[in-house]
Order: sequence, then structure tokens, then C-alpha cells
Amino acid sequence: MTTSVLSSAQRNAIHQATADAVGLPAQSYTSSEWMRSERDRVFAPTWTAIGYVHSLPLASATPVELMELPLLIVKDPTGTVRVFHNVCRHRGRQLVDEACALKGSIRCPYHSWTYHFDGSLRGTPNIGGHGIHDLKNFDPALHGLFQVRSAVWMDMLFVNLSADAPSFDKHIAPLEARWSKFTGAGDLSYARPVNDGGWMEMEVRANWKLLVENYCESYHLPWVHPGLNSYSKIEDHYSILAGDWGAGQGTTVFDFSERAGIDLPVFAKWPEAEKKVAEYIALFPNVLLGLQVDHFYAVVLLPVAVDRTVEQFQIYYVGDETLTERYAKARRVLLEGWREVFVEDFDPVEGMQRGRASSAFDGGAFSPALDTGTHHFHKWVASRLADN
Repeated sequence: MTTSVLSSAQRNAIHQATADAVGLPAQSYTSSEWMRSERDRVFAPTWTAIGYVHSLPLASATPVELMELPLLIVKDPTGTVRVFHNVCRHRGRQLVDEACALKGSIRCPYHSWTYHFDGSLRGTPNIGGHGIHDLKNFDPALHGLFQVRSAVWMDMLFVNLSADAPSFDKHIAPLEARWSKFTGAGDLSYARPVNDGGWMEMEVRANWKLLVENYCESYHLPWVHPGLNSYSKIEDHYSILAGDWGAGQGTTVFDFSERAGIDLPVFAKWPEAEKKVAEYIALFPNVLLGLQVDHFYAVVLLPVAVDRTVEQFQIYYVGDETLTERYAKARRVLLEGWREVFVEDFDPVEGMQRGRASSAFDGGAFSPALDTGTHHFHKWVASRLADN
């Protein structure tokens, strides 16, 4: 039987210097029990992304499953977005099975209990018998949907399942401060999401952690991304260790748009001497971010099973004009460029997932020069899964 937490000895082995450390054990990538422990001990205490809001219709409900936990995103007629546990307060049926428009309320298909957009209980038909729709000593105010603490940043919807993390503003402040040297303070908000030439969704047959690990290092570039490595070489990259909130890599040479012959508006305050600098940071636990002079992107990783992860990829372009037909071709070219890069990663991460079935895998080793970001992520996870 597998254990769902690391022993102190395992944690200590992971927390050694990078050259001497081992990684997380194989069962942390293959055990559903481990995945549930990660949901409760790694994801729940912090801010976890569950999707995007700009394309959600007004007056709509969208179910999302996060590591076997059913959640419900509700966008009311005014555009306010709330997240609830997707379960009826009556007999516990999942409230909404598929994304749908709402006609004034959220209705359970079992006994037709209804809820307002804010989650409050609206109707309890026949609760007191046929034709009797209320009940003495039953207080509807005590039986509304359970709301989940949430926040929206750059169109991404984040939840804090434990409800006790520091504010989202405090959570995101270190990243915003780091990237303000490129975009200027607050200027990341000029980036606009768009579906045409900006959106793709892909499913990877791998545990979510492998996608984060792969993103945090450039070691694999020459063999997995030969096209990208032809101009943004492994030696052009540097590691980013971002304390308790993230890790990743940067490059001093990224000029895809110039090479592809496309011209997109750029962040106005980006330093001229650093026009080719780009940074790629995993915002722990499950968002992959990329910042370039003429666009920003985000990848929300949704773990739908221990060995399957959905990648929701969204590009944001600079300014409203880039959303027009004038830039449609450029957007599509850029999206296809990133599609190629991300699809190239499928084979190695899915191969690592298959490799985790081997009883001989002991956590592996790390390059002290090129795996520091990946090791940083392992330490972050391990510190949350170890026995007290």
C-alpha cells in the first residue's frame, strides 16, 4: 500500500543540495491517493487556477473538476464571477453536469431545488409535501451553496480551497514586481486575451507535476526543441528561482516574431536593450507563464486524473488594436509557433509518466547547473507533503 505523504527521510533527501538530491518518488505520479493528498495539502492552502473568465457567457454555469473535486463557476448577468462546490445542499447530487445558460437560477435536476446566482437557496418545491414549498424550522439561509474563495487576475480564475491563504494581491505581488522591470508597473494589464489566434486546449497523458518540472528547465532544448534551440540556444538561458511562489527560466535571445515575419505591438516601457529577453515562470502550483516583448501567455494545468492533465493555453496581446482583423494573421502564426513547441514536449513528459511505472525509479537525480528550477519545485512540493 502506498503512503500519501513523504517521510521525513524522503523530504530530507529531496532538500539536499541539487547535486546530491533525489526527486519525488514514483508513486507521487501514479497514485490516486497521492493526488488527493496533493489537492488537500499542496493546492488547497494556496491559490490554484481553474480556468479563464473572458469567454464565459453572462448568466452561465460551468462545471470544473479539480483533482476529483467538483466545482462550479457561475457568471451572473452583471459579469460577477463566483465559484461554488458543485453539489446540491439537499441530497448531494452534482448540481450542474455541463456548461449551460442560466435562466434566473441554478436548478438541481434531481428534486428541482433552485439557487440564486449568489448561491443562496431560492426554492424548495414540495419540501413539506405535495404543493407545500416551505417547512417550519427549515431556514433557507442556512442551506445555500458552499462558496469557494476566488480571485481573477489577468482573466485567470483562481481559488483558495482552504479559504485561509494570504490575499491574492499579496500572492501575486512578487511576480508583478519582477516583471514590472519589463512592462512597467501595472502595464501587464494592457495585455488582452483573444480566442482567434490566442487559444488552444490540449490533453497530456502525464501527471501535472511533470509538466511543471519540464517547464522549469532549458536542459532539454537541443533534443526536444531543435527549432527553438536554433536561435534561442540552451546557453542563452538562465534559471529563475522565485522563492516560495515559483521557478522557471529566461532567455536573452527570443525573437520569434522577427524571424516569422510578423509585427505585433509591444509593451511600451520594455527596455530597448532587452527587447529579446523573455521569461518563463511556473507560478506554483499549476500555472505556466511566459512574458515576451509583444505578448504574454498563460497555461492553466488542470489535473483531471493522476496521469492526465489538460493544458488551457491563452495568449494575451498588447493593446486593444491587436484584437482586430488587422493582426489576425500575425496572431495565428504566433499561436501555431507556440503550439509546435508545446506539442514537442508531449513525448518526453508522457515518456516520464510511463517511466514512473518502473519499480526501479528511485526519484532520479538533478543537474546542479541545469535542473535547479526543477529541483526547486520538488522541494516546494515536498515541504507540503512531508509528515509532521
